[in-house]
Amino acid sequence: MEPVYRTIIGLARTVFFVEGLKFSVKGAEQIPVRGGAVLAVNHTGYMDFTYAGLPVRTPKRYIRFMAKKEVFDNTISGPIMRALKHIPVDRSAGAESYLAAVEYLRKGELVGVYPEATISRSFEIKEFKSGAARMAIEADVPIIPIVIWGAQRVWTKGFPKRLGRTNTPISIAVGAPIQPYEPAADLTAQLRSTMQAMLLDLQQNYVHEPGAYWVPARLGGSAPTLEEADAMDAAEAEEKAARQAPKDSL
Repeated sequence: MEPVYRTIIGLARTVFFVEGLKFSVKGAEQIPVRGGAVLAVNHTGYMDFTYAGLPVRTPKRYIRFMAKKEVFDNTISGPIMRALKHIPVDRSAGAESYLAAVEYLRKGELVGVYPEATISRSFEIKEFKSGAARMAIEADVPIIPIVIWGAQRVWTKGFPKRLGRTNTPISIAVGAPIQPYEPAADLTAQLRSTMQAMLLDLQQNYVHEPGAYWVPARLGGSAPTLEEADAMDAAEAEEKAARQAPKDSL
């Protein structure tokens, strides 16, 4: 029993109801009833992690998400994140969080990971980091791909949040477990191609508004292409690094 987690889930479901979100979930039976697994989730919006928890509740389990350290440093979200046993990630020194995640997996926990590392502005599947594959290999647990579509309509990078009653449809698919194997680069490539195929499948039965910011360019929307989005991310990273660099002494 995890009373804090159960309370948060109850609050989240109340919010979902108030917002009128319409969920479609398939493949929840792929979530193991017991034992560790890496849950690899695509990243299109700030609320992805709340939606990813829905299929996991079918076997009454919980996800321990890897999240940036800044969320844990916040006076409001920090205590909640720690109570839910999520894993802080310091991007400047990630070894500690990686080891913590592997230990969780070995103890039979479900660890949630965003292989893309950041929100995809194009809403396509970005290139993957190898962390999810390496953790699965080291802990000897499967990777379970989870793809969410529609989350970007609620709140995504660069656009106002829409947390009122929007009646937004959100589709979620859980893929078959991928057993770990080496090298990690090959496992990562398989995971990415699997999630790309799952995304295309979800999009087939989803109604897309022509020209909308939340629709990929490939489907007639105004979102940047994957290449354009990658260039935007690179420019933003350079600006952030420049701001953080120590100023030259006078």
